[in-house]
Amino acid sequence: MSERRPAPTVGQVVLGKRLQELREAAGLKREEAAKVLRVASATVRRMEMADVALKIPYVQVLLETYGVPEEEATAFVSLAEEANQPGWWQRYRDVLPDWFSMYVSLEGAARMIRSYEPHFVPGLLQTEDYARAVLEAGTIGQTGPESIERHVALRMERQRLLEGPDRPHIWVIMDETVLRRPVSDHTSVMREQLDRLLEFADRDQVTLQIAEFARGPHPGTYAPFTLFRFAEPELPDMVFTEYLTGALYLDSRTEVAAHLEVLDHMSTGAASADRTRKLLRERRADF
Repeated sequence: MSERRPAPTVGQVVLGKRLQELREAAGLKREEAAKVLRVASATVRRMEMADVALKIPYVQVLLETYGVPEEEATAFVSLAEEANQPGWWQRYRDVLPDWFSMYVSLEGAARMIRSYEPHFVPGLLQTEDYARAVLEAGTIGQTGPESIERHVALRMERQRLLEGPDRPHIWVIMDETVLRRPVSDHTSVMREQLDRLLEFADRDQVTLQIAEFARGPHPGTYAPFTLFRFAEPELPDMVFTEYLTGALYLDSRTEVAAHLEVLDHMSTGAASADRTRKLLRERRADF
């Protein structure tokens, strides 16, 4: 049995799309490009869809076939070599599902991350003890404490993203349920988590809003989801939504536009950033 392939990096996704654009600009079909490489057309499709790593010899032949200038082709190959390097999260492949590996890759490349969370504090904003409590409560199929600790370590390492020079803007709308639902018998867990949220609420690159019970239902009540926006023009906005045993990644304009419209509508109806700080402080006083 062959070893499963890691989820593609964002670089592979971007360059795969660029290869497709170059092929189409050259007026070639996939079958014609495949004939040049002496491979099946499915191989070209898989490269363009980032279903396989970018084989450098194939890339070089394709760029020449598509008439890409030498200087641009050299830069493309350098980017492809970099994109093929495994992401740091591959160290956690023993506990990281394939469907979530792509999420971590997108998260690390995004310029803005907007999300709606009806149940828990988003992973990027969780304290270690809060993360552990959530994982212990919902670890269907996990193998025990060691696996949980690996998940906690992964979640904490993901948060290094928020401290770097190129950190994204995080814009989160959380249901008031998130503040009311206890995740542990130890009150210190929620107290420290609220302190962490208050800290994040004062950062320029973080926007927190609470969807209050008093405002009634809103269009995002179906499920949590995250919208990624990237600096790379080749990579369109993408939406991630999770279900019990997997996830969906949506990049069609219609679906992304619908989720963006919902987020905009919800942000208008949710508590402002200032009121959210007030709600967090009030909830913190309960502990």
